Amino acid sequence: MSEQALRSTEVCKMLQPRDFGGLETHPRRFCEAVLELAACAPSAGWVAGVIGVHPHELALGSRLLQEEVWGEDPETWIASPYAPHGRARPAEGGYVFSGRWPFSSGTDLCQWVTIGGLVTDADGNVADPVVKHFALPRADYEIDEDSWRVMGLRGTGSKDVVVRDAFVPEHRVIDTTDIVAGTAHHAAGRQDTPLYAMPRNGLFAAAVTAATLGAARAVLGAYAAVTRERESLTGKSSLDPFQLAAFGECSADIDTGVLHVLTDVDRVYDLCAAGRTVPVSLRAEVRRNQVRATNRAAAAADKLFRIAGGVSLRTDGPLERNWRDCQAALHHILNVQDPVLHGYGLDYFGHPLPPKLKF
Repeated sequence: MSEQALRSTEVCKMLQPRDFGGLETHPRRFCEAVLELAACAPSAGWVAGVIGVHPHELALGSRLLQEEVWGEDPETWIASPYAPHGRARPAEGGYVFSGRWPFSSGTDLCQWVTIGGLVTDADGNVADPVVKHFALPRADYEIDEDSWRVMGLRGTGSKDVVVRDAFVPEHRVIDTTDIVAGTAHHAAGRQDTPLYAMPRNGLFAAAVTAATLGAARAVLGAYAAVTRERESLTGKSSLDPFQLAAFGECSADIDTGVLHVLTDVDRVYDLCAAGRTVPVSLRAEVRRNQVRATNRAAAAADKLFRIAGGVSLRTDGPLERNWRDCQAALHHILNVQDPVLHGYGLDYFGHPLPPKLKF
C-alpha cells in the first residue's frame, strides 16, 4: 500500500484531537480500522496502528509541542520507538540528547519522532530512572537507511533512528507517569474527552494487538483462498475433514481474540466516559487478554501454514508472506506474554509489581 493510499484512510488521524485537525474518534473504531487494514496488508496495518496511536500521547503533552507538530500541518505524522536507549544531559532550557533506536516503524513517512530516554547528570550517569519521551523534528535525527533487514513485516520500513547531541527544549519532553495512569487529561485540558483519559500503555498495546490479529486474519484469508482451489491425491482440499477442522479451530481462535480485545477497549472507554480512573487491576487484566489473543492468533496462523502443505512454501502467493508477517509481529515487546502474565498474577494475589512493569 502506498503512502497516499494509507493517508487516504485517515486511520492515523483517528486518535488525533479535533482542535488540531484530528477525528478524535472512539478507540474501538481505530482498532477495527487497524485490524481491517492489517488483514488486507499486514505491514500497512502495522504502520497505521503504530503511527496512528502516537497522537494520543502527544495530545497529552505540552500545548506548545502540539502547535509545533500540527499547527501548520495537521497531516503531520510522528514516529517512535519508546525504548529508553537515549541519554539526556541537562542544559539550559532543556537537554542535550543522543542515542540510537531500532524498529522505528513507518519512520520514512514521518516528520517528527518521539523516542525514549533517561536523564543523566553532567558526567553522563543516569540520574532519574523514570523513562521520558523526547520529541524531535526531522532535522534533528537521522534514519539509517540500511538498518532494516528482516524476515517479516518488511513493508513497515522500521529502520533505526540516530540522534547526535540534539538540543531538546523542555516543552518537547513528555513525562509519561500520568499518561500511563490515565490522569494526564486534566492538566492537558482534555478532561471532557474520554479518549484522553484512557491509560496509554493499554491503548498503545491495543494498536499493536489489532495489527497482529489482522496479520493472523491475513493468513486465514490466504489459507481459505488456497484451500478453495486446491486439489490433492485425496480430492478437493475444501472437502478434506482435517483441513476443514483446522480452518474451524483456527478461525475461532482468531475471532475470539478479536472479540476479547475490542470488548476490553469498550470496557476501558466506558469507565473513562463515566469519569472514573482505570484501576491497575483492570489494566493488568486487559494486558493479559491482549497478549493471550495475539499468541493464540499467531499459533492458529502457524497451524494453518503447516497444514496447508507444500503450497505454503511458494513465494509467488501471499500465504508464506502473511505467515512471516504474523510471526514477526509476535516479536514486538508488547506481544511477549510471560512478563505480562507474571505481572497479572502478582497483582491478582496482592503482590507488588516489578518497577519496570507498567500496566
